[in-house]
Amino acid sequence: MAASKSIKVEQIGSPIRRHHTQRETLVGLGLNRIGRVADLPDTPQIRGMIAKVKHLVRVVEK
Repeated sequence: MAASKSIKVEQIGSPIRRHHTQRETLVGLGLNRIGRVADLPDTPQIRGMIAKVKHLVRVVEK
């Protein structure tokens, strides 16, 4: 069984004064505080969520 790829995402921006769907996307990614890092599977769905809040997160290199 092949190991699945994963990516680390860090929240760098605040969801205050953002649309509620962006806040919900951050919660869905497991982020809810600046500086928090989440290790997520590298799937098209996760990539789409990251693209939606790209101004609030950054992908951390492994």
